[in-house]
Amino acid sequence: MSRRGGEVRQEIAAPLHHQVYVVLRQQIIDGQYQPGKALPSEHKLEELFKVSRITVRRALDRLASEGLVVRRHGKGNFAQPVITPPPIDTNLRGMLENLLAMGLRTRVDLIEFDYVPASPEVATRLELQQGAIVQRVVRVRHHENTPFSFLTTYVPETVGRTYGPNDLLERPLLSLFEKAGIKVARADQTITAKLADTRVAPLLEVEIGAALLGIRRLVRDEKGRPVELLEALYRPDIYEYQMAMTRKGKKPEFIWSDSSTMTR
Repeated sequence: MSRRGGEVRQEIAAPLHHQVYVVLRQQIIDGQYQPGKALPSEHKLEELFKVSRITVRRALDRLASEGLVVRRHGKGNFAQPVITPPPIDTNLRGMLENLLAMGLRTRVDLIEFDYVPASPEVATRLELQQGAIVQRVVRVRHHENTPFSFLTTYVPETVGRTYGPNDLLERPLLSLFEKAGIKVARADQTITAKLADTRVAPLLEVEIGAALLGIRRLVRDEKGRPVELLEALYRPDIYEYQMAMTRKGKKPEFIWSDSSTMTR
């Protein structure tokens, strides 16, 4: 789907009205419809998305319930200002320190805390024996009462035994590592796209099948030993990964160098 609409896909599992809602919501958030500006008429939206009038109305009703549009009888639907909490910025050059700061500025709910045998993939990434016991923790982090991340962490048992569930509610994990004498030195991170499943969706207050930003991070201590494997899911409507890139080198083989920022 592109421009200011686009034909919805009948083969996608999400209901048609949800597909229309998602596209219009993103366009409003992106500023394609400025506050106070009228959206296309219901008839025009029918043509753009190739759906029925009732489908369009259900999508608009939902946008209105969320305060993203106001419906004026006889005049149409008008975009409203998008109000979001102040952002949390963290530069990747000081990623570990800034992740610690983020933990201090947000609230966390502890969903699961347990010790389990590591799966083959987790054991390999943490450089443990197959089936070794690891601490598995599931948390949801909030900023200004809005859930924005679903975090699953795996930590070697010897590290995990240095703190308990209550500690995770009071202090960021990196802070607990420092308290235990573990000096975190670096992390390797990958970013991808994920979909919200039936478990994650309600915890992040999004629709099932909603697009999420997926991050996998392997944290190592100063001796290069893995101390944490993090699998995180973020709501992309309130959490962004930004990159400022500079060209370096000599012609004709310029190399792009980046300093990245994660924004809440």
